[in-house]
Amino acid sequence: MQDDPRLLQGGFALLVLLEVALRVPTGSPTWLSWPAAGLVLLVVVTLATVLAPRPGTRGPYVAVALADLTRLTPEGSAAAILSVLPVLWLARHLGRGGAWAGGAAALLLVSGPGLAYAGAGGPDLARAVLPPVVAVTAGLLVASGVRRAERERAEATRRGHDLAAALDTIAHQRRTAEAILDTVDVGLLLLDEQGRYVGRNKRHEDFMALAFPDGHHGVAGQLGQVRHADASTVMERGEMPTHRARLGEEFDDIRIWVGQGVERRALSVSARSIRDDSGRQTGSGLAYKDVTDFMEAMEVKDAFVAAVSHELRTPLTSIVGYLAVLLEREDLPEQAVRHLQVADRNAHRLERLVADLLSTAVADASPTAVQRTTVDLAALVREQVEAARPVAAARHVELQVCADGEQAAYVDGQRVRQVVDNLLSNALKHTPAGGRVRVELVPGDDEVEVCVSDTCPGIDPVEREQVFGRFFRTRAARDQVLPGVGLGLAITRDIVAAHAGRIELDDAPGGGLRARVLLPRGGGAVGSGA
Repeated sequence: MQDDPRLLQGGFALLVLLEVALRVPTGSPTWLSWPAAGLVLLVVVTLATVLAPRPGTRGPYVAVALADLTRLTPEGSAAAILSVLPVLWLARHLGRGGAWAGGAAALLLVSGPGLAYAGAGGPDLARAVLPPVVAVTAGLLVASGVRRAERERAEATRRGHDLAAALDTIAHQRRTAEAILDTVDVGLLLLDEQGRYVGRNKRHEDFMALAFPDGHHGVAGQLGQVRHADASTVMERGEMPTHRARLGEEFDDIRIWVGQGVERRALSVSARSIRDDSGRQTGSGLAYKDVTDFMEAMEVKDAFVAAVSHELRTPLTSIVGYLAVLLEREDLPEQAVRHLQVADRNAHRLERLVADLLSTAVADASPTAVQRTTVDLAALVREQVEAARPVAAARHVELQVCADGEQAAYVDGQRVRQVVDNLLSNALKHTPAGGRVRVELVPGDDEVEVCVSDTCPGIDPVEREQVFGRFFRTRAARDQVLPGVGLGLAITRDIVAAHAGRIELDDAPGGGLRARVLLPRGGGAVGSGA
């Protein structure tokens, strides 16, 4: 907002009028008489005050002229110093140019006529020159200060606008992020380094309402209606996904059940740590995906597979039994015997497939059960290799074994036999004619390693992560139309996990694949590989 120039100019004119009024009664001579001077001053003040433009540039020049009216006396006038005020006004509104212009006006209208009237000698010269010099100096200082103040004000205004724009942008981004987070069909949770809840979306709040009907304290690890994947075992505090994430653990697809009754939901939980530049954990992010439909579909699938397996097992047992009786007869033609042998092999293959399906359904419903006894693993491996030699010979694959001596372990012999048989069958199935399959038993102090390596073309690294999944078959197996439904390695994994062991698949020395099964000698905690 600009200042009104008429106020200052009117006040200045009154000061000049006061100076004239004080001089007339004392008899100080002027070139105007008191009535004439008063009339002239009244007219000039009126014009300067009323007609001064905004922000005012002509008024100060008129004021300088007014100061000169009283300057034209032999002894001079103190009102001449009042010419400084108009110069300051010009400097205030026009900057340094106004200060120099006002000084020039003061020199022309005040000092010039005064020197012409009183002469340029002695003290009159100083009295005539000093007011314009003071006026210009003060005007330049005022102009500099005004310029600096305006620059600071402009900078402050710009910063204020930038800050307001930044705050508007942040608020818009926050609203956008909240809208996106509330739109996705995944529960999202953010924890700080102390495990406190610092952010969550609407979807996660719905899950929390099911898991914690009595309310949540906003801290990781609180117990509620949260159960394991079996939907019956209640989770302890140390098993809660939020507690594990707070401790820095990262995981994928941990399945839990929340809620009760018809409203309960199955969730798949994944977690990732948040770290600063130095690697220190500053929080964790968790994602909760609703997999209820998937889990229920799996239960229906397992129930169907189990029912079909049970229904198929009875007639298959009868077929295998009658084929065995027929093959024992010695009066059958040779061609009939060959046909019966083909039927017998395929009946046994179908029987193994049904057994695998049933084993898979049982493993999904409960942990794989093992019955441990002391078993000579070396003898077990040799027996399985000898049983597989006819298949290897038919495929023209060299079969080697290295399992000397006796290696005792406290395991389920029947289950381990199934592991070795599955690995051998898988290796023979994928190894081309002229290749080699080697089975080796590597003893250790606390565990025993069963290693099955082959010379197959290999498996794509992406598929290698999925070979232990149920019903998964590699692209090569599908392209070559190899028999099987993709259950052998999944069952093998469950059996090994039930023995508290581990199974690994990597590249074999010299090419091909190598499956390594490591089993504790003295056994371990019984669990499921699921």
